[in-house]
Amino acid sequence: MGQQAQRTARRRRLGAALKELRESAGVTVAHAAAVICGDNSKVSRIETGRHCITTDELTTLLDLYKVGDTGIREWLRALGSEDRKQTWWRRYGELTPGFKESLTLESEAAEISVYQTQVVPALLQTPEYARVLMAGTLEPRPKETVDLYVDIRMKRQIILRRENPPKYRCVMQEGVVRQQIGGANVMAAQLRRLVSEGQRPGVTIQIIPFSQTTFAGAGGSFYLYSYPEPMDFHVVQMSLLDGQRFLEDDDAVARGRRAFEALTASALSADDSNVLMTSIADKFEQERGARDTP
Repeated sequence: MGQQAQRTARRRRLGAALKELRESAGVTVAHAAAVICGDNSKVSRIETGRHCITTDELTTLLDLYKVGDTGIREWLRALGSEDRKQTWWRRYGELTPGFKESLTLESEAAEISVYQTQVVPALLQTPEYARVLMAGTLEPRPKETVDLYVDIRMKRQIILRRENPPKYRCVMQEGVVRQQIGGANVMAAQLRRLVSEGQRPGVTIQIIPFSQTTFAGAGGSFYLYSYPEPMDFHVVQMSLLDGQRFLEDDDAVARGRRAFEALTASALSADDSNVLMTSIADKFEQERGARDTP
């Protein structure tokens, strides 16, 4: 039986598609509710992404709406599979809904494109760098909470080392790799890690240098997740002061793609970015050595 659920991007897309199919078939909400042994509010919640739907309920509705296209049925089943998968983070019950959706999106994406203006993206962070970030929030966190979130962040990085990792593209402003978060020691190690990660097949890391005269405005950091067939699904994620915002409509995704391609075009090549990061890491290590010298 379906349950009340967080309105994730996939549930919203599934619900909108089911509503469109129901209306095209001329089926009333009451009729749809009756065939899945529910009430009108259940169908309304499914169509707005606020209610989980079982495989049997989905199949029943697709039959009722006379959806014979195999491709459409597979697409909707793929979207609906979110609630039937066991995830490693379910044991962390205190995670916010927005964070859980981020984990779901990145764990299943075939391609992840990231633009960061402030910090190194989570999947590329060292434990020491991540710890400084986790401890530096507006509301102080106890050490146990910081340890928990660092542990989660390190577990997330497994996706780049799994058998079929997603294609990962990252563009950062030069200020991200120059700011000494945690000090010269921590930042030098973080930059070495970025250079190393950039050698992985399918991972591309580019830096937009201070010397770039072309302005490619993107309005702030964002992530773009893409999923393969049969899901054929794309989501833009933006971080706001009060949480995460997820956009899956075609116009938002198209804007996100255009913005990312413009940012990529304004950045150094991956090889030149590696040269820049290596030189900055060398400088940090030299500064540290000079301070340590009596």
